[in-house]
Amino acid sequence: MQNDSGFDLPEGLELRREQDGLTLAGSGMELRQDFREMLPRVRRNRLGRELLVRAARVRSLEGAPTCMDATAGLGEDSFLLAAAGFEVTLRERDPVIAALLEDALARALDDPDLADIAARMHVRAGDSIEALRALATPPDVVYLDPMFPERRKSAAVKKKFQLLHRLERPCEDSEGEELLAAAIAARPRKVVVKRPVKGPYLANVKPSHSVAGKAVRYDVIVPAPCC
Repeated sequence: MQNDSGFDLPEGLELRREQDGLTLAGSGMELRQDFREMLPRVRRNRLGRELLVRAARVRSLEGAPTCMDATAGLGEDSFLLAAAGFEVTLRERDPVIAALLEDALARALDDPDLADIAARMHVRAGDSIEALRALATPPDVVYLDPMFPERRKSAAVKKKFQLLHRLERPCEDSEGEELLAAAIAARPRKVVVKRPVKGPYLANVKPSHSVAGKAVRYDVIVPAPCC
């Protein structure tokens, strides 16, 4: 279904430009990203305890570490990494989700509490596998969060993210394998993969180590030197 926004949307979904920002609506629900909701998590006394920040941390660098978030979604994980000092390139293949993310970042850049973090986040719409294969210089970290099927079946899924899942389906096994292979081939210092805490390794690739919490686990893969 194509509406006034110019995007092809599933039946029953609508993309609206509202005073508070770009909004995806449908089934009595609305989805509009607002990075102000992330502020409690990036306070100095909390940010260092974030599992993702611990998993992605790189040492002995000159300048800011770099990261490609190859499955950006609405950018919340990238926001944590940017708050921790990373320069983050956010890759999102779904054009509607990318538009929601770009709109949220534009508003964040105008917010004094968010602007410094948002300035380190750079959205690029398009296929991540192709982008990884085309990299001339590897980032320090490649981050992968393939949506796993358990999320779609869980009653704990936030209602607003039900709209997101109508746009982008969970990653199929073969696609996950291809994505991880491209990430490893890009030769970053590490690949960080978000998984259910008791879920299998992505593509059955055993990580170098993992950082686990009660609900999620971050598998850290250190690619072998290319020469």
